Amino acid sequence: MWGRQKGLQAEDAQFSLEGEPFRILGGSLHYFRVPLQYWRDRMLKMKACGLNTLTTYVAWNLHEPQRGKFDFIGNLELGTFLDIAAEVGLWVILRPGPYICAEWDLGGLPSWLLQDKDMQLRTTYRGFAQATEAYFDELIPRVVKHQYSKGGPIIAVQVENEYGSYAKDANYMEFIKTALVRRGIAELLLTSDNKDGISSGSMEGVLATINFQKIEPILFSYLESIQGNKPVMVMEYWTGWFDHWGGDHHVFDVDQMVSTVSEVVAKGASINLYMFHGGTNFGFMSGALHFHEYRSDVTSYDYDAPLTEAGDYTSKYFKLRELFTKQHVLPLPPVPALLPKAAYGAVELKRCLSLWDVLELTGEPFRSELPVNMENLPVNEGNGQSYGYTLYETVIYGGGKFQTKGNVRDRAQVFVSSQPVGFVDYKNQELNVPEVPGYRKLRILVENCGRVNYGNRINEQRKGLVGDVFLRDVALRNFKIYSLDMNSTFINSLNTVHWSELNEETMGPVFYQGALHVGFSPQDTYLTMKGWKKGVVFVNSRNLGRYWEIGPQETLYLPGPWLWPGTNEITIFEEQEAGSSVYSVDTTYLGRTQYVD
Repeated sequence: MWGRQKGLQAEDAQFSLEGEPFRILGGSLHYFRVPLQYWRDRMLKMKACGLNTLTTYVAWNLHEPQRGKFDFIGNLELGTFLDIAAEVGLWVILRPGPYICAEWDLGGLPSWLLQDKDMQLRTTYRGFAQATEAYFDELIPRVVKHQYSKGGPIIAVQVENEYGSYAKDANYMEFIKTALVRRGIAELLLTSDNKDGISSGSMEGVLATINFQKIEPILFSYLESIQGNKPVMVMEYWTGWFDHWGGDHHVFDVDQMVSTVSEVVAKGASINLYMFHGGTNFGFMSGALHFHEYRSDVTSYDYDAPLTEAGDYTSKYFKLRELFTKQHVLPLPPVPALLPKAAYGAVELKRCLSLWDVLELTGEPFRSELPVNMENLPVNEGNGQSYGYTLYETVIYGGGKFQTKGNVRDRAQVFVSSQPVGFVDYKNQELNVPEVPGYRKLRILVENCGRVNYGNRINEQRKGLVGDVFLRDVALRNFKIYSLDMNSTFINSLNTVHWSELNEETMGPVFYQGALHVGFSPQDTYLTMKGWKKGVVFVNSRNLGRYWEIGPQETLYLPGPWLWPGTNEITIFEEQEAGSSVYSVDTTYLGRTQYVD
């Protein structure tokens, strides 16, 4: 606390800290995308690159997975993350939301909010406002003690995130600001918007900052026209871009990046690199975009950032270090050594188990005359199902044209008994059920591929069957509904049932299990899923994320701290058809590249 009298100020054209001129050289690092064992490593690499500030979002949907039940342990120990930042010597800009975008499922908002059919997210609608207040009651007291004025590293706090691009409620931003201040947030407040949103996203008494990848001469003068003689801060300078399934791996030219960062620095502005280290969308947490078409994000959040998904250096890192060295009087710390990667060879696949043989593990199915969407299923102690798959079963007579009329969210495989008939999604909304006289079981296995995290569709992000589906133009009725969120409890429970020996003829949806043998000191590795169709990989019951043959991503990052010395259990849920093998390799392959224009 000694010497802490005056925190970050934005009273004229330059920031000041303790009355001295201060420039923010920041980088984004999300604790929830990086194994906690690597937090310090990534921060030391930030420090060695010449950064003085770390920015992080806070993911509400991870911290409150059930209404009123909070989780701040393990990889969600935000306080520990902030403590490590302070020890490493980084200031922190905290971006607590409640909405964060971040290419994260529903922009970080918990899916149980959507149980209310009238929910209006990111507004002062009573249901959303009350939930936000309850969340802030739990979150903010945990971070208040980490503020600069209390001896901690937090020098600024962001009010919501890019609200100008949404702007549905003129009272909302004031509500969020008041909610923060009333709970003890005392540091500098700021907003963050792109050029189109800045006029409607900024507010009186809060510093406006801007987000972009390509600098335009008008941007800074536009910012000045809005708030006069205030410090210019680029809250998100996009160092790369994210990828979606079926697209290419985006790469942003290193020289273009350095040129723009140099120009920002030359203007005397502050900057935050989004992302400095992207990390991984482990589990089912990747988001989606839906403008002209629905596109879900891949598991990797490498982002073509200065540090790779596994924390390795890129040419961007070293060129930035060279640039930022000039902003420091003292020499930068030495660059930390890289963490070794290992290739552990083939996963020894041993046995398999049909999805149809494990439905009993989900408990008694919910019976409903009408289809019920995932979020409104009576599971998870009344909080509905958040992620994964939902199976809808009904009895049909004969065959004919099956139609979804857009009510499958997001993708479904259709079966008659256990025989696959085909897939339906946003584009393909019809398929033909073979005509056979008699009664049969129709099964619709629906996958939530990720809720939209940006744009005007966030209130529409209910998953599963969100309305009627039809056979021969008649709405189907009387469903048995199985919730398959595939959490660690469920994956562990698979070991309580009888598995079959591997059979080359086995077709999905099937669980496969095998062993990955690792030495005494486990190291980071990657699993290559080449030859497999689509599914999810679990290592020692941890969900690594999705794979899909349409790419671009072909390897899944497997952090060393998640491996045990000796034998590790690999469980694969394959929707269609297994590949011949799975290998642990020491290099990543994120797919065919496309340069960002």
